[in-house]
Amino acid sequence: MILTLPNILTVLRIIMTPFFIIFLFYDHPWARTWALIIFIVASITDAYDGYLARKNDQVTNTGRFLDPLADKILVSSAFISFAVIGIVEYWMVALIIFRDLFVTGLRVAMSHKGFTMITSRIAKLKTGTQIGIIIFILTFLGLKALNLEPLRFILHVIMDYHLIYWLTLAATIFTVITGLTYLKSNRRVIRQFFSA
Repeated sequence: MILTLPNILTVLRIIMTPFFIIFLFYDHPWARTWALIIFIVASITDAYDGYLARKNDQVTNTGRFLDPLADKILVSSAFISFAVIGIVEYWMVALIIFRDLFVTGLRVAMSHKGFTMITSRIAKLKTGTQIGIIIFILTFLGLKALNLEPLRFILHVIMDYHLIYWLTLAATIFTVITGLTYLKSNRRVIRQFFSA
């Protein structure tokens, strides 16, 4: 692997994922707050590694492969953990992960044969939406664990109106739509790939 700063940030994001999961399940009032901090830092590396690679002309094949993989590992780990905790429905997580793995797998398989798929803006918006929902859920879990009196009203509103369910449902539907849009936008290249 070529050791450039963008690639180091990408690998760091992968390394941070197990620590994020450990703190998420650790039984301590501040553990989920630390999980939130780790996730935010990891998300920041996601924003910067691609930017630095383009700015410093350090785009590599390793980076092209590892960057989306690191994103999927981090986001999928969060959603699977939420399902295990019981705060998110398993079927929603299954749809989100299936879409991401299918598209990523197709992209990797096509790149090996020299085909390039176009990443649309809506797909990037999808990633931002997923990260936003995860941060919202982690914030809720962190505040709930701290059990602070002034925040109980906000927590009750989130629970009474099932905000996590509805936000995750919206993210799931959006994720599926972006997957279909992605396939439609790249249908010509996909046809060429399967006929090659």
